[in-house]
Amino acid sequence: MTAVAYPASRYSPPELVDITSPQERKRLGPSALRAFFNLVRCWNLRDEDAMQLLGGMASSTYYAMKKSPRRTLDADTMLRVSYLVGIFKALNILHGKSLADGWITLPNASPVFRGVTPLAYMIRGGIPAIALVRRLLDARRGGV
Repeated sequence: MTAVAYPASRYSPPELVDITSPQERKRLGPSALRAFFNLVRCWNLRDEDAMQLLGGMASSTYYAMKKSPRRTLDADTMLRVSYLVGIFKALNILHGKSLADGWITLPNASPVFRGVTPLAYMIRGGIPAIALVRRLLDARRGGV
């Protein structure tokens, strides 16, 4: 019997970023927050909605981060921001700027959203819902 092997490839996956590492979170936190506040601006989100996307953080924490984004984020917040930046990127690949910026606040007839906005779906469902929206948009980018 012949051994089965993957074909040779020059592709090498990038090394994973360890978001549990305090050093990595300190290094990436400021740029993650700048990206998050830029997408909040582009999506024209209310601060209350932005706070909910970040896990329902206190307004004092949110406004302190907004005023001075040079912060070390916890792993949960890093994960949320990473998914949201991916959603932002996918929307801008799939749609023109106007629709990409408005998409999450438009009612959506997809069976996933059942008529609510993707924003409401993500706020209600937390990380699993945010991850699902990211996968949905990535699948659409891939032609699925």
